Amino acid sequence: TENFDFVIGDAEASNSTPLAAGQLKKGSYILIKDKPCKITEYSTAAPGKHGHSKCTIVGYDIFTHKKMETILPSHHIAFVPIVTKYDYTLLDINEEGYCSLLSDTSDTREDIKLPLIPDGLASEIRQAYNNGEQVIITLIRSMDYEQIVSFKSEDKNS
Repeated sequence: TENFDFVIGDAEASNSTPLAAGQLKKGSYILIKDKPCKITEYSTAAPGKHGHSKCTIVGYDIFTHKKMETILPSHHIAFVPIVTKYDYTLLDINEEGYCSLLSDTSDTREDIKLPLIPDGLASEIRQAYNNGEQVIITLIRSMDYEQIVSFKSEDKNS
Protein backbone atom coordinates (compact mmCIF):
# COMPACT_ATOMS: atom_id res chain seq x y z
CA THR A 1 0.00 0.00 0.00
CA GLU A 2 1.02 3.57 -0.59
CA ASN A 3 1.27 6.14 2.14
CA PHE A 4 0.08 9.61 1.34
CA ASP A 5 1.13 12.67 3.26
CA PHE A 6 -1.57 15.31 3.47
CA VAL A 7 -0.67 18.82 4.48
CA ILE A 8 -3.48 20.60 6.21
CA GLY A 9 -3.23 24.38 6.01
CA ASP A 10 -5.11 26.72 8.27
CA ALA A 11 -8.09 28.77 7.12
CA GLU A 12 -5.88 31.81 6.58
CA ALA A 13 -4.00 30.07 3.78
CA SER A 14 -6.61 30.27 1.02
CA ASN A 15 -8.92 33.02 2.25
CA SER A 16 -6.29 35.66 2.91
CA THR A 17 -2.95 37.01 1.79
CA PRO A 18 0.11 37.84 3.93
CA LEU A 19 1.29 41.44 4.32
CA ALA A 20 3.74 43.12 6.68
CA ALA A 21 1.82 44.94 9.43
CA GLY A 22 3.75 48.11 8.61
CA GLN A 23 2.16 48.18 5.14
CA LEU A 24 -1.44 48.18 6.37
CA LYS A 25 -3.41 51.41 6.40
CA LYS A 26 -6.73 52.85 7.49
CA GLY A 27 -9.57 51.54 5.32
CA SER A 28 -7.85 48.26 4.43
CA TYR A 29 -8.73 44.83 5.79
CA ILE A 30 -6.97 42.62 8.34
CA LEU A 31 -7.74 39.39 10.17
CA ILE A 32 -7.96 40.02 13.90
CA LYS A 33 -8.58 36.84 15.92
CA ASP A 34 -9.52 35.11 12.62
CA LYS A 35 -12.28 37.67 11.95
CA PRO A 36 -12.22 39.84 8.82
CA CYS A 37 -12.02 43.46 9.98
CA LYS A 38 -11.93 46.84 8.29
CA ILE A 39 -9.24 49.08 9.80
CA THR A 40 -10.61 52.32 11.31
CA GLU A 41 -7.52 53.42 13.24
CA TYR A 42 -3.87 52.71 12.53
CA SER A 43 -0.89 54.12 14.39
CA THR A 44 2.75 53.23 14.85
CA ALA A 45 4.84 53.74 17.97
CA ALA A 46 8.54 54.55 17.91
CA PRO A 47 10.94 51.63 18.07
CA GLY A 48 11.24 50.22 21.59
CA LYS A 49 14.19 48.70 23.39
CA HIS A 50 14.18 45.72 21.01
CA GLY A 51 14.40 48.00 17.99
CA HIS A 52 11.05 47.38 16.31
CA SER A 53 8.17 49.82 15.96
CA LYS A 54 4.72 48.58 16.98
CA CYS A 55 1.52 49.02 14.99
CA THR A 56 -1.72 49.53 16.89
CA ILE A 57 -4.62 48.48 14.69
CA VAL A 58 -8.29 49.07 15.53
CA GLY A 59 -11.07 47.91 13.26
CA TYR A 60 -14.53 46.41 13.20
CA ASP A 61 -15.63 42.94 12.19
CA ILE A 62 -17.23 43.39 8.76
CA PHE A 63 -20.03 40.96 9.63
CA THR A 64 -20.84 41.67 13.30
CA HIS A 65 -19.61 45.30 13.49
CA LYS A 66 -17.84 44.38 16.74
CA LYS A 67 -14.79 46.52 17.54
CA MET A 68 -11.50 44.60 17.44
CA GLU A 69 -7.94 45.64 18.29
CA THR A 70 -4.45 44.21 17.90
CA ILE A 71 -0.87 45.37 18.37
CA LEU A 72 1.80 43.93 16.07
CA PRO A 73 5.48 44.64 15.38
CA SER A 74 5.64 46.52 12.05
CA HIS A 75 7.73 43.74 10.46
CA HIS A 76 5.29 41.01 11.62
CA ILE A 77 3.21 39.31 8.94
CA ALA A 78 -0.50 40.11 9.20
CA PHE A 79 -3.13 38.34 7.14
CA VAL A 80 -5.42 40.37 4.88
CA PRO A 81 -8.74 38.61 4.21
CA ILE A 82 -10.00 38.39 0.66
CA VAL A 83 -13.26 40.37 0.69
CA THR A 84 -15.53 40.28 -2.35
CA LYS A 85 -18.67 42.35 -2.95
CA TYR A 86 -21.58 41.22 -5.09
CA ASP A 87 -24.75 43.02 -6.17
CA TYR A 88 -27.98 41.11 -6.72
CA THR A 89 -31.52 42.08 -7.68
CA LEU A 90 -33.99 41.01 -5.01
CA LEU A 91 -36.74 38.86 -6.55
CA ASP A 92 -38.56 37.68 -3.43
CA ILE A 93 -38.33 37.24 0.35
CA ASN A 94 -39.91 34.15 1.89
CA GLU A 95 -41.54 33.91 5.33
CA GLU A 96 -38.30 32.70 6.96
CA GLY A 97 -36.37 35.71 5.60
CA TYR A 98 -34.51 33.92 2.81
CA CYS A 99 -34.02 36.10 -0.25
CA SER A 100 -34.41 35.02 -3.85
CA LEU A 101 -31.61 36.86 -5.64
CA LEU A 102 -30.71 37.39 -9.30
CA SER A 103 -27.11 38.07 -10.37
CA ASP A 104 -25.91 40.15 -13.33
CA THR A 105 -25.27 36.86 -15.16
CA SER A 106 -28.90 35.73 -14.61
CA ASP A 107 -27.97 33.16 -11.97
CA THR A 108 -30.40 32.84 -9.08
CA ARG A 109 -29.76 31.86 -5.50
CA GLU A 110 -32.02 31.41 -2.49
CA ASP A 111 -29.54 30.60 0.30
CA ILE A 112 -29.00 34.09 1.74
CA LYS A 113 -31.08 35.26 4.68
CA LEU A 114 -31.93 38.85 5.56
CA PRO A 115 -29.23 40.20 7.88
CA LEU A 116 -29.60 40.46 11.66
CA ILE A 117 -26.87 43.12 11.83
CA PRO A 118 -27.07 46.08 11.67
CA ASP A 119 -30.39 46.52 13.43
CA GLY A 120 -33.15 47.64 11.10
CA LEU A 121 -31.48 46.74 7.80
CA ALA A 122 -33.65 43.65 7.25
CA SER A 123 -36.88 45.57 7.91
CA GLU A 124 -35.76 48.40 5.59
CA ILE A 125 -35.10 45.88 2.80
CA ARG A 126 -38.45 44.15 3.41
CA GLN A 127 -40.29 47.50 3.44
CA ALA A 128 -38.72 48.64 0.15
CA TYR A 129 -39.57 45.27 -1.42
CA ASN A 130 -43.16 45.37 -0.10
CA ASN A 131 -43.54 48.91 -1.48
CA GLY A 132 -42.87 47.53 -4.96
CA GLU A 133 -39.46 49.14 -5.33
CA GLN A 134 -36.63 47.52 -7.27
CA VAL A 135 -34.16 46.47 -4.58
CA ILE A 136 -30.47 45.86 -5.27
CA ILE A 137 -28.79 43.88 -2.49
CA THR A 138 -25.05 44.22 -1.76
CA LEU A 139 -23.54 41.08 -0.28
CA ILE A 140 -19.98 40.60 0.95
CA ARG A 141 -18.08 37.33 1.11
CA SER A 142 -15.01 36.65 3.19
CA MET A 143 -13.55 33.71 5.09
CA ASP A 144 -16.23 31.35 3.68
CA TYR A 145 -19.06 33.50 5.03
CA GLU A 146 -21.54 35.73 3.19
CA GLN A 147 -23.88 38.40 4.44
CA ILE A 148 -26.07 41.19 3.08
CA VAL A 149 -24.49 44.48 4.14
CA SER A 150 -26.52 47.12 2.30
CA PHE A 151 -29.11 47.78 -0.36
CA LYS A 152 -30.35 50.47 -2.65
CA SER A 153 -33.81 50.80 -4.05
CA GLU A 154 -35.63 52.78 -6.67
CA ASP A 155 -39.20 53.03 -7.82
CA LYS A 156 -39.76 50.52 -10.63
CA ASN A 157 -41.74 53.15 -12.55
CA SER A 158 -38.92 55.72 -12.72
